[in-house]
Amino acid sequence: MMTETTMTVPVSGGSLDVRVGGDAGPALVFVHYWGGSAGTWDGVIGHLPPGQATVRFDQRGWGASQALPGPYHLDQLADDLARVAAASVRGAFVLVGHSMGGKVSQLVAARRPAGLAGLVLVAPAPPQPPATVTEEYRQGLSHAYDSPETVRHALDHVLTATPLPGALRDAAVRDSLAARTEARHEWPLRGIAQDVTGAARDIEVPVTVLAAAADVVEPPRVLRDHLLPHIPHATLATVPGAGHLLPVEAPAAVATALGDLLAAIRR
Repeated sequence: MMTETTMTVPVSGGSLDVRVGGDAGPALVFVHYWGGSAGTWDGVIGHLPPGQATVRFDQRGWGASQALPGPYHLDQLADDLARVAAASVRGAFVLVGHSMGGKVSQLVAARRPAGLAGLVLVAPAPPQPPATVTEEYRQGLSHAYDSPETVRHALDHVLTATPLPGALRDAAVRDSLAARTEARHEWPLRGIAQDVTGAARDIEVPVTVLAAAADVVEPPRVLRDHLLPHIPHATLATVPGAGHLLPVEAPAAVATALGDLLAAIRR
């Protein structure tokens, strides 16, 4: 793992501890999923070339950022991400958002911040919620991280296609439980159902979408039907054999996709 330093970025209501590594740009700014943390990206970063510039942090209400007050809605998370990118990157950068983090990243990319050179959406929540995101579904989802037992059930039966090694599974359980109650509930009860298609249509930078062939949360067909029509210049690639936790299940494939986009940007 590359050497990282920690910097403090002021945001509404307090500050975020942001881990910064490498100096070869464009920088990759990572945004974790609902239940994740900065550590979700360990495997991906381990497959990147030495010196690649990276930025990662725990989103508001999660992990090391639990003390930050709400609101925890998507617009607030997007404000936080925009501040992190502006404070921690000097030059060009690429947003890399997973699941909920993908929806947050879409909102920031639509603002067209200075330096934004690309967007990588990893098993992202699409801008247009599918019809399956019903009130009943959202109420059930809001209890997925109620206890270690419910988190393990979600990991084993919903979030992954193959069993995670013990240490990775334990870390995922810890991350999912390390949240303010309000932050844990905001996404399933409201954020997942928020339609951001208007913002998505304002994204101009190159966009790579990574789908997982065995993902039951955001399957490739959902991304084809509910994301691509609103970001028509995006390219969609499917990773075989993986489930929703692509950064943990297939970190090498994610790192390869990042490298391909970075190479295209540098050209």
